[in-house]
Amino acid sequence: MGKDKIRKFAELDTFSHVIQPDFEEVFRKDHPLKGNWSKDIFKNDNPIVLELGCGKGEYTVGLAREYKDKNFIGIDIKGNRMWAGAKQALHEKLENVYFLRTRIELIESFFAANEISEIWITFPDPQMQRPRKRLSSARFLNMYNTFLKPDGIVHLKTDSAELHVFTHNLCELNNLQVIEKFDDLYNSSYKDQILEIKTHYEQIYLNRGIPITYIKFKLSDKELINPPFSDDE
Repeated sequence: MGKDKIRKFAELDTFSHVIQPDFEEVFRKDHPLKGNWSKDIFKNDNPIVLELGCGKGEYTVGLAREYKDKNFIGIDIKGNRMWAGAKQALHEKLENVYFLRTRIELIESFFAANEISEIWITFPDPQMQRPRKRLSSARFLNMYNTFLKPDGIVHLKTDSAELHVFTHNLCELNNLQVIEKFDDLYNSSYKDQILEIKTHYEQIYLNRGIPITYIKFKLSDKELINPPFSDDE
């Protein structure tokens, strides 16, 4: 591990707004914060929003900066990337943002039924050869349904046309309500300040002329989300 990574990990350990449980703490068991984020962490009843695979945390921090009446949690396993967002949140003294360093596969260990209002998935690995590992696959949507509030909202912003189409098809297969859908967001007439937040990699994609897609949909019930055949491969 390089010196810069070592420095970032060491500094991350000192941040009170970063939670880094050991794998053994949450593997097949619940973390003490499950069901207690509002009471023990944010100390208010404002809606809680997750960013999954938050990377450097640009979206988490941008959302927290813009919406002071909501609480935000950025989740990723890569601490050296998360450090950037955590550092920025600390610099801006944002009190409505936390970071959780863990694998998304363990997410049910951290959140209780009806505890989360929205989920953002921003530029995830499209997992071209392993559809089941996509963060918008039926497997993960069923996880999210265990803790999202009724009519909980999922946002997916990606440069991957295949992931965008895959997710839209999954919504249609399961009769999920699609609220917004854009195949080329920045060349559309749609204007929403929340979508103007751009990550480092998003700006690179835009500079290369790669269209950015966006889909916003509801997980409107607690029924099992069924996968397409490709999701089982």
